[in-house]
Formats: sequence, structure tokens, C-alpha cells
Amino acid sequence: MPQVRVDAVPVGDGARLVLIGGPCVIESEAHAVSLAGAIAQVAQRLDVPYIFKASFDKANRTAGTSFRGPGLDAGLAALAAVKQTHGIPVLTDVHECHQVQAVAEVADVLQIPAFLSRQTDLIVAAASTGRALNLKKGQFMAPRDMRHAVDKAIATGNTRVLVTERGVSFGYHDLVVDFRGFPQLRALGTPVVFDVTHSLQLPGGGDGETAGQAEYIEPLAAAGVAAGVDAVFLEIHEEPERARSDAQNALQLDRLAPLLDRLLRIDAITRVGDHR
Repeated sequence: MPQVRVDAVPVGDGARLVLIGGPCVIESEAHAVSLAGAIAQVAQRLDVPYIFKASFDKANRTAGTSFRGPGLDAGLAALAAVKQTHGIPVLTDVHECHQVQAVAEVADVLQIPAFLSRQTDLIVAAASTGRALNLKKGQFMAPRDMRHAVDKAIATGNTRVLVTERGVSFGYHDLVVDFRGFPQLRALGTPVVFDVTHSLQLPGGGDGETAGQAEYIEPLAAAGVAAGVDAVFLEIHEEPERARSDAQNALQLDRLAPLLDRLLRIDAITRVGDHR
């Protein structure tokens, strides 16, 4: 499996377990910088490589009245401030082709949202920037079907591709994670990321908003790391009940350190005899 480097952070091919995390949406530049710093301190203390994640626009909110974020210009300014202040790489979504070039000037990883995982033009445009690309598996897709999205990306000459599991639709208002999918995704030849908190969404289950089950973050994350993922993706907030998006499935900041400590111990055991 090729290793993907995101700035100074190696992902996959035996590299240390990586944390991708931050608020679901950029709430303000000051909040993004502050929260990124707090998360970075925890990650540094535990020697966990860290990539900051937040969206400048949540284009797929359940209701039209839901908070979407600060928009492209202000959002990129906030991400640039995170990089400049803390010296950490950043990841953010792109939803439309016209956003790609501007985002690539700031973000170290461009992310294709799960609902857009079959959008050829968007994948090709994002991969063509040469930036690392995180392809989130659609909630409607089998793991092996992600080979087509990966092929679209690497056909541009960019092999810096990650694939992320984030649950699959299971009837109405529910998602499940099939752990058989992790080795199937790994067989595609890309590092595998587990988006734990989005996998705990109850899509549209909150009467005009997405609900969630944050109480299951720890066991789901532990199971994913035991299954051999290369990175965990967590929505993190210091006060989840006040988060502007995905409040019900975000990890509270003060629970991050004990969770990472547990995941590192599981990862160490998993790597014994592992030939990733």
C-alpha cells in the first residue's frame, strides 16, 4: 500500500495512527483557531499525528434554515489562520468544481463528501490539484465499489488518495458500520480512514435536523482501530450541545485524551504481526 504524506504527516503503510478532527463546521475563525490548538495539544502530548478538519460550507444540511458555515472566503481565511498559528495540516470539503482551485491553495487535503462520491468532474478536479484527496464512501455504496472513485482520482496522476468509511444507510434515519468493509477498502490499495462520528449520525432523525448517538463513539472507534484503520476521523467540540452542526454525534473535547490513549494501546496490539 502506498503511504500518503499530508505535509509532515504520513498516513498508512505502517505509519502511526493519525487523528483527523475538529468541529463539523467552521463557526468562526477565533473558534477554529482555539479548538485546533486545544486538540493539537492533546495530540502532541500523546504523540499522535494530527490533521485539523472543519467545513467552510455544509451544503447538505437537512433543512434550508440550518447553519451552513461562513462560506468560501471566510472559511479559507479561518483554515489559513489555523495553519499559520499551529503549524498543522488542514482538511476541508469541496462541493463544487469552481471551489477546488481556491481551496487547494489553503487546504492540505481536499475531501469529497460521501453524497458526492460518484461525481466524476468533482473528483477529477480535486485530484488534479495534486493535493491529497480524501474520498468518503457514499452511504449508499458497497466498499468495493469505491474502486471506481479511486480509479477516477489516480487517472489524473495523483496517487495521494485516502478512502473513508462513514457508515451505510440502514433503513430510515440510521447508519451501520460493516467491519468487513475495512479489509475490502484496504484491498483498493489506499490508506483507510474511519469517520467514527459521522457513522453515528441518525440522518434526518431530529425533525428537520440530523440526530446522533455520541455515546457510542468510544466502542465504535476502538473496533475500527482493532480492524486496522490508518486514521480515525472525529468531530470534536468543547461544548457539543452548542455546536452549530452535528451536535448530537460530536466528541466532547475533554474525552479526547482518554479515547486516544485507548486507541493507541489497541493499535499497538493490532500491529503485532500486521503487514500493512
